Amino acid sequence: LANFQQLIAITDLEDRDRVFNCLPIFHSFGLVVGTLLPLLRGMYVFLYPSPLHYRVIPDAVYDRACTVFLSTNTFLNGYARKAHPYDFRSVRYLFSAAEKLNEATAALWAQKYGVRILEGYGATECAPAIAITTPLQPKHGFVGRLLPGIEARLEPVEGVIEGGRLFVRGPNVMKGYLKNPQASDKAFYGGWFHSGDLGVMHPDGYIQLKDRSKDIIISGGENISSIEVEDALFKHPKISAAAVVAAPDVKWGETPCAFVELHDGMEATAEEIIAWTRGQLASFKCPRHVIFCSLPKTSTGKVQKYLLRERARKLWPSGDVTARP
Repeated sequence: LANFQQLIAITDLEDRDRVFNCLPIFHSFGLVVGTLLPLLRGMYVFLYPSPLHYRVIPDAVYDRACTVFLSTNTFLNGYARKAHPYDFRSVRYLFSAAEKLNEATAALWAQKYGVRILEGYGATECAPAIAITTPLQPKHGFVGRLLPGIEARLEPVEGVIEGGRLFVRGPNVMKGYLKNPQASDKAFYGGWFHSGDLGVMHPDGYIQLKDRSKDIIISGGENISSIEVEDALFKHPKISAAAVVAAPDVKWGETPCAFVELHDGMEATAEEIIAWTRGQLASFKCPRHVIFCSLPKTSTGKVQKYLLRERARKLWPSGDVTARP
């Protein structure tokens, strides 16, 4: 209820708005933002059972003249490949959360559909919304400002020059994990909830996420943001999805390993992809390995990086980069 009031306070949602929610409602994003918020606000909400029907969903949004659409970066790329440019003509609020919004995705939707994607940030433990951008104050590359009533602080991290670990507190933050006091103790520090993310808070109040703490790659003492490498990969015209994790390396400790999906009908080599990143990143940030595969995803489209980390460790268990997977 607190999170509902926080979201309503900064958006101009009206009685006439029509919400299209195809996200699973057992996930906090689909439940609170996509279902409870419109019901409590008294708005129309259309529930669709799966976000994976890339051809059907754009038609349904058009047919129902929905004005509010919720999605993730992964699914938005899928709809963009199948939808007609007029399918999203009625959408005035397009919220993307649960995973990083890539620059290429935002540009494609702006150019093809004339819709600005508003990026948000949250965590299940925070009910889930923490920050969001709005049409009044859009800022691409940022997840917006904190919602009313939420406080945040950063804790310095060794080797990270800008920003630090993000801690938050507010009326929307959970009291703890059910029947798991040990996990609850680890999640809170003096009443502050540890989000698990590394971020930067700018003077204007906007938050910029750098990476998940566990996704930072430490190579030869240098911290590498997996998000920065993924952004470079997404700019490649043949790549539809990418995820970067740490692979063991006998010399550097860890090196970036890229798992990529290509657009239908496209072909590429690992050498081509690596060469592409060298034109955009410092050499030590470029992936040493490129694996072409279908990325494992959750029901909301978020890539399950822990599975990719396990695969990288199995492919190069000794850290010998000369070994072929």
